[in-house]
Amino acid sequence: MPILPSITGPRDLDRLSPEQLAELASEIRAFLVENVARTGGHLGPNLGVVELTIALHRVFSSPDDPIIFDTGHQSYVHKLLTGRQDFSQLRSRGGLAGYPQRSESAHDVVESSHASSSLSWADGVSRALTATGKADRHVIAVVGDGALTGGMTWEALNNISDDNDRNLVIVVNDNGRSYAPTIGGMSRYLNRVRTAGAYRDLHRKSDRLFRAFGPFGRAMFRGVRGGTHGFLSRFTNNAALYSNLDIKYLGPVDGHDIPALLETLELAKEYGAPVLVHAITEKGRGYQPARDDEADQFHAVGRIDPKTGGALSTSTSTAWTDVFADALVDVGQRHANVIAMTAAMLRPTGLAPFAERFPSRVYDVGIAEQHAVASAAGLAYGGLHPVVAIYATFMNRAFDQVLMDVALHKAGVTFVLDRAGVTGPDGPSHHGIWDLAMLQLVPGIRIAAPRDGARLQEALEEAVQIDDAPTVIRYPKGSVPADIPALERLADGVDVLSRGESEDVLLVATGPFASLALDVAERLRAQGIGATVVDPRWVIPVQPSVVQLAASHRLVITLEDGIRVGGIGTRVRQVLREAGVDTAVDELGVPDEFIDHASREEILEDAGLTASKIAQDVVAQVLGTRIPIARHAGETGAIDVPVHETER
Repeated sequence: MPILPSITGPRDLDRLSPEQLAELASEIRAFLVENVARTGGHLGPNLGVVELTIALHRVFSSPDDPIIFDTGHQSYVHKLLTGRQDFSQLRSRGGLAGYPQRSESAHDVVESSHASSSLSWADGVSRALTATGKADRHVIAVVGDGALTGGMTWEALNNISDDNDRNLVIVVNDNGRSYAPTIGGMSRYLNRVRTAGAYRDLHRKSDRLFRAFGPFGRAMFRGVRGGTHGFLSRFTNNAALYSNLDIKYLGPVDGHDIPALLETLELAKEYGAPVLVHAITEKGRGYQPARDDEADQFHAVGRIDPKTGGALSTSTSTAWTDVFADALVDVGQRHANVIAMTAAMLRPTGLAPFAERFPSRVYDVGIAEQHAVASAAGLAYGGLHPVVAIYATFMNRAFDQVLMDVALHKAGVTFVLDRAGVTGPDGPSHHGIWDLAMLQLVPGIRIAAPRDGARLQEALEEAVQIDDAPTVIRYPKGSVPADIPALERLADGVDVLSRGESEDVLLVATGPFASLALDVAERLRAQGIGATVVDPRWVIPVQPSVVQLAASHRLVITLEDGIRVGGIGTRVRQVLREAGVDTAVDELGVPDEFIDHASREEILEDAGLTASKIAQDVVAQVLGTRIPIARHAGETGAIDVPVHETER
């Protein structure tokens, strides 16, 4: 009989023998391959933490002992062991989230999936438990080795060591990778531990020796293990770093050996002070296609053939990321001062082709966005032009550095924000909907939102020639649309995409919403309402021609896939008022709330960002509020139509 269906909660693990736990691990791997292949998701990271997650739930008592994942993409096994085994709609509306989510289970603690924050959470939770008389409970942070490249983890470690009277266990899931192989000095340090032959041989031989004597031998092994670590540190120095921080170090332990994990975690549980367990795991464990994938070992996959690992998508469309990748290589060939930077996401952000062509001109700083941005300011001071490629959601982490290190010093740095706007299935922590509202606060900044691939190439070429201010280029996840030609490019670079027979409504489109605006314009024309569609290309600062066009129209509609509070529409309204233009402005965008996982199309429909909904509302507003419109050439008038009140 299969074991996995009988697991409704962590305590069901208590009745299983070591052999049954091993069988459960095999069943979980098969389940993950079969189910994630159908839906897509984070496969490689979860295949690597099967035994580790089983051991954690066997030793500790979640949710009384909170388990905090950093990042949450390695929580699929945790979901299975806490009673959530319906993966049929993983990352789809109504189905399980791809990350921990409190509304799903009391076992999920931290929903944010930005790396390097778990130790700070664990520090706070453990202090709170101690302060409220619950010091007997444990707090466990599961952190990937990649997250140790983030400075926030070291700030947390410094403070964790300040108070040793609490039960806090840090589990380093060390697979040598984040998205791709982990980089930097910490990576090299841990790699020496992983590969130290003296440690592996001595630990393996001593383990076998003591286990041969049964329970008494295992007790002796536990007793001498601390002394063994001291001796082995001569070969690996693996405990020195953490002991200097007053944090007990246990390991390294084979992260796929359940008995060894159970033994080590029991020691950590009994220690009574902050302790770090170093578990060495293999990303993609047990699935050969993932192990063969040198790029990222199936970190995140779309729908695949579970037998071969081959992608099932037959789409031949080009992704925004690919257009940027080619454009950056082209720019790099013509501008020798251009260099590229990223934060542990060389391939996901499209920098791999640039790295292959110009290997000495690429800097990967690890999961350290703040450092990347401040370092970029220094590189600009030295005469280079850094192009910093980051997912839009992760740009939130480095706002202070953009403001105070780049903009204040008038540094010529270009930020390329991938996955901007609504991203869909990865949920609230991964939507890139805050960048427009956040970054336009920065004095002197210039923000471009290309509507198609040709405009992305243009924007990048223009951006790298600006050496006295930060520039930003943002584009969404997914396929780049077909190029949309302009009827006219105005003197300040604004593209007019369409003109109506009359100047009733001005549609100001941000980025790929240009096609949406054109659709709306056609629907309005069918109702006798003239519409002009413009793509500012550079949405910040607001260009003079946008102000001039707004003055000649009766209504302005702004369209953006960021939050509408403080977004581009708000800026347009403000600039119009400053210019004495009293044209009404309707700002359409995403609501200022955390949006659950769903498809991009579902989320945009919920926000009222569809052509039919926008056109319906504009018709009701223009006609129902008696805003004068041109009914025919040379004739104006107004028609009474009841206003249809809707929410966007």
